Amino acid sequence: MPEAGPTGEEVIQRQVGAGPDSTLLQRYETVEVSSAVIEILRHRVPDSFVGRFGDYRPSSEPLIGVGDTLTVSIYEAGAGGLFSPPLSTDHFTGSKNATIPEQVVGRDGAISVPYAGRIKVEGQTPRDVQTRIEKALTGKAIEPQALVTVSRSVSNSVTVTGEVVAGARVPLTVKGDRLLDVIATAGGVRGPVHDTFVQLSRGRATVSLPLSKVVADPRENIYMRPGDIVTLVANPQVILAYGATGRNAEIPFDTTGISLARALAKMGGLLDNRSDASGVFIFRYEPEYIARRLRPDSTLIQPGRMMPMVYRLDMSDPNAFLLSQNFPMFNNDLVYVSNSPSTELQKVLGLAATIISPTASTAGSVAYAVK
Repeated sequence: MPEAGPTGEEVIQRQVGAGPDSTLLQRYETVEVSSAVIEILRHRVPDSFVGRFGDYRPSSEPLIGVGDTLTVSIYEAGAGGLFSPPLSTDHFTGSKNATIPEQVVGRDGAISVPYAGRIKVEGQTPRDVQTRIEKALTGKAIEPQALVTVSRSVSNSVTVTGEVVAGARVPLTVKGDRLLDVIATAGGVRGPVHDTFVQLSRGRATVSLPLSKVVADPRENIYMRPGDIVTLVANPQVILAYGATGRNAEIPFDTTGISLARALAKMGGLLDNRSDASGVFIFRYEPEYIARRLRPDSTLIQPGRMMPMVYRLDMSDPNAFLLSQNFPMFNNDLVYVSNSPSTELQKVLGLAATIISPTASTAGSVAYAVK
């Protein structure tokens, strides 16, 4: 008979199937939902910015890097020096200065200063560079003093892109800037906060977190570091509903989360004439640390890999309604409600009635004609 999916018994029995070489292989693990299982799932926490990257305020004075634009002004104590006009009693008013045109820090990490040569500036603070220039000009200029300013910083900036009003490279201030600060500087988020994820890439590590989590938990609003890449992604959360439910569809929910009870309500509940109340299943992949707590002896557990898991809830037990209120759902979970065994009998009887009815009608017509 046609089927929309496996029965409840088949879901349990077929967790072990035949492999390519006809050997039996474990394909997924089944777990009966209980209070103990729900307590373990409470520890399935999303990634954390502060947990992965930590949170510290950068140094009070940013370091100069390759690509930054610097302006150097040099002051002398008297006239007639390298950077001051000749002595003139009519016009001399005291110390003189000269401003060197803006320079971009080269790939060698240095800039050029007249009469001082190439000055190494990469990894230095503006104050350190001032001292280096003054030392290089000692004996050449008249009591030189230098003033170095970073007119445009590339190395001390954060790239903000994705679902923002204006993607930009946001320079970091001396005060220190947190994640929400740089997002606000880039114009803020285009879409709803509850449908937006923040993806932070730092070095080789990338962590994604709901923006609503960052807004609700100040600890996740960490300080930015030079070179960070912040990408805002519109990613509506959905649950997939299949089987004997009132609605087979993608069920959206916001990033604050949803329980199984609410998910079942959104998908129209179980169908009275089709569903097997004891056959409510949740298909998902669990991280290794959760899988080890649920099935420590499973052969499917592999370090760093997600493990296929099927949870079963018997809704014919009134306690299941309480459990479903606390069972957490996650993005792309698949909820499947199997057909009741009596549904197959109804299909057979319906098919038989379809076959018999035309025959009986034809026989009746023939008998009436003979009579």
